[in-house]
This record gives sequence, structure tokens and C-alpha cells, in this order.
Amino acid sequence: MSVSTSPTTGSLWRAGRFWIVLGALVAVTAIIGVALAPGAREARRLDPADTSLEGSKALAELLRKRGVTVDRVDSIEAALAKGEGRLLLVTHTAYFDWQQLDQLAQLQGDRVIVGGLDGLGVLAPTITPESESARVRSREPECDLPAARAAGSAYLGGELFRGANGCYPGEKGSALVQAPGEGGTVTVLGDGTFMTNQYLAEDGNAALALNLLGTKPAVTWLVRPDQPPTGSLAGPGGKSLGELMPATVPWAVLAACLAVLVTAYWRGRRLGPVVAEKLPVVVRAAETVEGRGRLYRARRARERAAAVLRAGTIDRLTPRVGLAPGAGQHEVVAAVAVRTGQDAHQVGGALYGPPPADDAGLVALARYLEFIERIVREH
Repeated sequence: MSVSTSPTTGSLWRAGRFWIVLGALVAVTAIIGVALAPGAREARRLDPADTSLEGSKALAELLRKRGVTVDRVDSIEAALAKGEGRLLLVTHTAYFDWQQLDQLAQLQGDRVIVGGLDGLGVLAPTITPESESARVRSREPECDLPAARAAGSAYLGGELFRGANGCYPGEKGSALVQAPGEGGTVTVLGDGTFMTNQYLAEDGNAALALNLLGTKPAVTWLVRPDQPPTGSLAGPGGKSLGELMPATVPWAVLAACLAVLVTAYWRGRRLGPVVAEKLPVVVRAAETVEGRGRLYRARRARERAAAVLRAGTIDRLTPRVGLAPGAGQHEVVAAVAVRTGQDAHQVGGALYGPPPADDAGLVALARYLEFIERIVREH
């Protein structure tokens, strides 16, 4: 008979499970390390230098190909330093206070404001925000604004406004409003999703963005600054909680995760299937009784031994004399005395009397109990 010597799946797992678990731990460590690496950062929405889906790198490159200079700035001071006569694009008004926005409003030239009601009264005083917003979706311009009519449908919505020229309307107000200002034309957009890398190629999004931002030879693109906005959760000096956190905390979290994984593997190992084994010998009941008797004798437990003998005799005699289980002491003694013809006091002392004083008394008690039980069984 031939026997297969090829390894099975179970044998391969038992042989290599240590290395498999070790490799898994190394992979998890690498993933957590990459996630906690200092270079990892969140996507910056509408940032002309961000290539993620939320960024606007694609739009910035299209503007540059059309000869438009795109300057990315992240502070009011840098925007003011670029000078006047340029188109100013503000993507996050909530990150600047009123004094900074007032300085920004002094710049002469066209400006485009994307979303946010903060500072709208300073940067676009002739445009009124509505209390309701609209779902961002593909919308038709439905207006006479040349930039919107040439682009056609676009992915717009969000906050709604009222002004001189309103396009892409919602139920109350428009998602794009353009009005003349003191230093130039002011355009307010309820949402800037159509300018992101993810949606720029859909509908007329690219055309609308180029028509709005390509009217001047240069664009000052004001993005969200690195510090959190006024009123946000921050520590001393404007630093965020993440910046205040010690550098060792991420590694401590990583070590804790590894410890949990190792502990889970250690405690979760299977001990193997239950195996039923036969007893090496068969012990007879008589030997068990004899062994228990020797234990009683060694501990001089005459009271306990007598109680066990009496309880067993009463349990066996009660049904034979016609009594129900749990019958009282007097009933049992009277019935057994009548059945055996023995003296009731002698029967009561044997069944319910005090414990024997010595081993001889215990032997005598056992013999008498066996005697009355045999008489009841025979009659």
C-alpha cells in the first residue's frame, strides 16, 4: 500500500504560521508607519498645487497654458504684495478675520470668491446671501452672463446669493452671481467643486472656470493658510493639537497596536481537538467503597461514615415499608420496627441515634443496619 508524503494544507500552516503572523505584523507596522509619517497630509481643497481629487492643479495648468500667470499665496500680506490689476481668487474666507478682509478689499481689480458667507459683506457688499442652500449637481446657466452661456451646464450648487447677474439658479437665489464693484467685477460662487481635479473634465466645468479666471493676464490664488481659522480648536501660539503632540506619541500608539496583535495571536491559538482516551484500568465498585472507607478511617471520620450508612439504609427501607420519600423519623422507625419485629428504641437508635464512640461501635452499627435491611427485604 502506497502512502502519500506530500504536505497537506494543515501541515503547511503549522510549519509556517509563525512566519505568516510575523509577516502580517511587519505589514501592519509599515502601513501604520506610513499613515503616521510626517509627510502624510490631508488634501487641500481648491489648492492650485494639490494633485489630489480635492485640489485644483489641473485648472492652474490650463490657465498657464493659456498664458495666464497663476501665483499661489496663503496669506493676506502675500496677496497684497502681488499688487493691483490682477484677478484675485479667494477660496476660504473663513480663515481670515475682518481686518484682513478689509485690507484685501482695498485691492483694485476683479475678484472671485468661492463659497463661505464670512466676509462677504466686505469683499462683495452688493451681493446678498440667502438663508438656504442647494444640492451641488449639474445645472444649466439660465442667464445672460457670457462666461456662463459659453460654458453651458456646470456642476454647481451650495450656498445661494442674489445680485445683478445670477446664473445656475436654485429654488431661492443663484449659485453664481456677478456684480460690479468699486475696483472691478465681483463674482461669488456658492461652491467650487466644479474647479477641482475630480470634476473639471465633466460638463462645462473647465470652460466656466477658464472663462471666470482667465479674464486677466495674472491670477492671485489665495488658498487656505496653514494655521487654523479664528475660533478653531488650537493651542498656544496658534498651533493645532497635532502640532502640540510630542513626536513619540505616534510611535507609542504603534507599539500598543503591535502589542494588542501579538497578545491576540498568543491567546487565540487553538489548543488542538479534544481527544477521548480510555481509562488504563477498570475499577470495581467494591474497591471504590473500600477506598472511601479507608479514607474515613484514616481521618477518623466516624460521624460522617455513620451518617452515610444511615442515610443509605433509610433511602432503601422507606419504599419497602410503604412510606413516601421524605417521611418523618417516627413514621420510619415505627414502620421498620413492625416489619422486622425489633424493638422500636433499638431501631430508632440505629437509624437516628448519636454517632459511634469508636471503630468497634461503627462496625456494630453497620452490621445491625445490614441485619434489619435484610429482614425487610426478605419479608
